[in-house]
Amino acid sequence: MLLSLNARFVGNVYIIRCTGRVILGEEVKALEAAFEVGAREFTRFVVDLSEVTRLDSIAMGLLVRYAEHMGRRGGGVRLATPPVFVENLLNMTKLSGLLPSYATEEAAILSFLKQRPTQEAEEKSGPRVLVLDESADLCVFVRTVLSRHGYDVRSTCSFRDARTLLNADGVDYILVGPGSPQLPSETVLQSLTALAPGATALQLYADFKIRDAEEATDALLQMFGISRA
Repeated sequence: MLLSLNARFVGNVYIIRCTGRVILGEEVKALEAAFEVGAREFTRFVVDLSEVTRLDSIAMGLLVRYAEHMGRRGGGVRLATPPVFVENLLNMTKLSGLLPSYATEEAAILSFLKQRPTQEAEEKSGPRVLVLDESADLCVFVRTVLSRHGYDVRSTCSFRDARTLLNADGVDYILVGPGSPQLPSETVLQSLTALAPGATALQLYADFKIRDAEEATDALLQMFGISRA
């Protein structure tokens, strides 16, 4: 079975789910390209191998290379639900320390989310914000603007992953975009605030995505009571 890849992010963790074989050729090139896309913004990777049928030495070398590279940047690569043959390979090669594996994808994600931040990160962290919208680009825009103003922002495009983020850590604000996945924005907001009753619930207006960037920035800053410099 040819390799199929699906990628998403949960907070500061980038997840790559692999289905099929990962072998020398187009498959390894596709996985490397997925890493390269994620590495533009992320250093923490979870690779879900639950549906991988074959993995050769070149593919393992690729995983090791990125694990070492991301480790030097303060992150790493962790494996979710690896098949038995991959577990055996990790044990034989003594690579389980470099590529730790977890029974579920959520457990692998939480292992990153629950890591203690560095002292530098702790000093810079401000009020915590969870952002949820189906558009990855909108999440990046909101995250960037608020981060520049001292907020500690985590974002995702998935309602399920938003719940994972809340289970990992508390937040001060929950911001739901106009394109909330699957459910109406109001329903999503109510469900999430039930998990974090102390958080302030905010919702972006339906036309937020089509506003000029400057207007959208002003609207976002006003929602958080931030004066524009």
